[in-house]
Amino acid sequence: MCKRSRTQRSSSAGTGRRGGAPVTPTPAAPRPARRSQPPRSAGTGERPRAPWHPFPLVELCVLIGLVLLVWGLIRFDDDGGRVMLVCGMALASLGGLDTALREHFGGYASHALLLSALPAVVVAGALFFARGPWPAIPLATALVLAGTFAAMRRAFRRRS
Repeated sequence: MCKRSRTQRSSSAGTGRRGGAPVTPTPAAPRPARRSQPPRSAGTGERPRAPWHPFPLVELCVLIGLVLLVWGLIRFDDDGGRVMLVCGMALASLGGLDTALREHFGGYASHALLLSALPAVVVAGALFFARGPWPAIPLATALVLAGTFAAMRRAFRRRS
């Protein structure tokens, strides 16, 4: 129910009360101030452009990555198919990582958790393949994730 219909209803319903005095609507309490959005790329509201702007490099990387993923899934039983699958995941992920890095360090949008997950996954993979003790892998991953998340949040706040 909108404010106008409540005001009309309360003022028309007030004339039938005992005493016959019309009810005056009370003013609405002031709304708390909203937090302002972080400034967007020098106040233009646009995403930061890539250094290779007219050329759609990120889109081509994602497209080629998706093609490799599908082709790798079709040929999964073959060694070449598995290689295509891994290369497709890496190439498509690089396209998203590039966009997240530019937006984060350009002050457009915070991607702190996404960007801090990359070093955490690298540490987890390194400990796994080095045959580290099992309790050390999630502990080290969590510590790296927390540390890089705090650093990424500080970097974003400086830029925005």
